[in-house]
Amino acid sequence: MSVLKLGNQKVRIDAGELVGYQVSGHEFIHQKGSPGWRNSDTEMFPIIGPTNDADFQVSTQRGQAVQDQHGLLREMQYELVTQTETSASFKKKYTANTKIPNSKFPEKSTAESLFWPYDFEFQKTFEFKENGLQITFEVAGEQGMPFMLGYHPAFKLHSESPTISTESKSVTIPEVMAVGSRAMEIKDCRKILLEDGKTLEITTEGFKSFMLWTEVANMVCIEPITFYPYAVSQDDLHKGFQKLTGNKSIFKVQLSPK
Repeated sequence: MSVLKLGNQKVRIDAGELVGYQVSGHEFIHQKGSPGWRNSDTEMFPIIGPTNDADFQVSTQRGQAVQDQHGLLREMQYELVTQTETSASFKKKYTANTKIPNSKFPEKSTAESLFWPYDFEFQKTFEFKENGLQITFEVAGEQGMPFMLGYHPAFKLHSESPTISTESKSVTIPEVMAVGSRAMEIKDCRKILLEDGKTLEITTEGFKSFMLWTEVANMVCIEPITFYPYAVSQDDLHKGFQKLTGNKSIFKVQLSPK
């Protein structure tokens, strides 16, 4: 377990997963074992969304890849690269066409193993700033590699009627729950406020939109994404790819308590 501290801020990281972010004792992150989701954060890469209707096949310029929901990165283990009192970096490295066991097989999937036809390195860095916690994602690989990226954190809810708001709209938790497993799209958005007794501002760089998802009233996932996967059929998921430029792309998420 990695623990970072700065002033009244404290972060706990378990093998690259953000399992706690407290500010003056207030916990912002959904706790494992609580109703709602078995994780507290993860990444969706190199695809976002389900693939079961497409027989777990995703088209690339190098042929069909086998991917389960939200990609294969989550099936890999992070390695700690560096750590200080206020920052920590973790990395995953993948060799093209390596088969990765699918944890959903056989109970929830017929795809026994997953693979991607490109090499890549994925680095995740947590760093305290005076105004909050910055999480940086660095995707490195062959120029032109297609990919999508989504960050999937879950936030603990404390009050009876929390709201999620942008400059143009406000959303309640019952409204998010009503959308179901598809997740609610907040299109062309780079800043969201979670108002739940305390206010948490979530701002992004590199991402294009957000997805909101929950099935319970005690947590909500507010997910920065590069593409909303339900905009196309699962057979056409490749239409949502962007391409790696200059061998590296950087994405940032800032969590700023107000």
